[in-house]
Amino acid sequence: MKIHRIDTSHATIAVSDTGGDGPPILMIHGNSSCRQVFRNQLEGEIGREFRVLAMDLPGHGDSTDAIDPDRTYWMPGYADTAIEVMEALKVPSYAVLGWSLGGHIGIEMLARTEAITRLMITGSPPVDRSMASLGEGFRPSAHMHLAGQRDFTEQDVWNYAHSTCGDNAPFEPFLLEAVARTDGRARELMFSRILDAASCNQQATAVNSPVPLAIVNGEDDVFVNNPFIAALPYRNLWEKKVHRLPGIGHAPFWEVPDVFDVILRRFMQDELRKSG
Repeated sequence: MKIHRIDTSHATIAVSDTGGDGPPILMIHGNSSCRQVFRNQLEGEIGREFRVLAMDLPGHGDSTDAIDPDRTYWMPGYADTAIEVMEALKVPSYAVLGWSLGGHIGIEMLARTEAITRLMITGSPPVDRSMASLGEGFRPSAHMHLAGQRDFTEQDVWNYAHSTCGDNAPFEPFLLEAVARTDGRARELMFSRILDAASCNQQATAVNSPVPLAIVNGEDDVFVNNPFIAALPYRNLWEKKVHRLPGIGHAPFWEVPDVFDVILRRFMQDELRKSG
């Protein structure tokens, strides 16, 4: 496993790179998490079969805090950072797997680059720029308010780390460490501009995706409204359906990698057939 440290105009970004032989796939983690959450994919068969690159967002994990928080800590800033990273690594085209905030970043990237060959999102409801749509796409939950809160107590760190991965998901200390490390300005600024007109309309972009869009959610995800997500009229939905995994929470790739990776492999094998 190679670790890159990429200097971008937003921050210095830490990236894990498996160097696998297959087509590249960029993995983008969620709010107040880190690239280690994709450990099962990085260190497993997926990482050997494909060139998996997992980055820490600015203000997260081993990446530095943003040089200019106002410029970076929102969807366009994160998307531009990811695009800069892949350009620096000289990867001209790639698939994206985005989890939660990472899925929203992946959708934003679709509106900003033609380098993406296919996109898989998980735990990322494609909402439009309205409070009504936000209310439809996300479910009220005990710890949802923490997603946009700048300062965390020790209890907040514990609550957020445990709730984001799902009640039945494996829990490890790095999940707590990732939440505690996150620059609180990243949460606060991102949520303060979530409906900003300078970012893409996530729903319109996802519905009209120019590349195959895969959606894989946990049926028991406490944060997202699965019926809302499934009802949107996607034009390029991979396998013509939203995949919903029974009994699984917000992070299916972490909770049940043996189930999730079968779907991810099939998704990426379509890319192999296309490139072959």
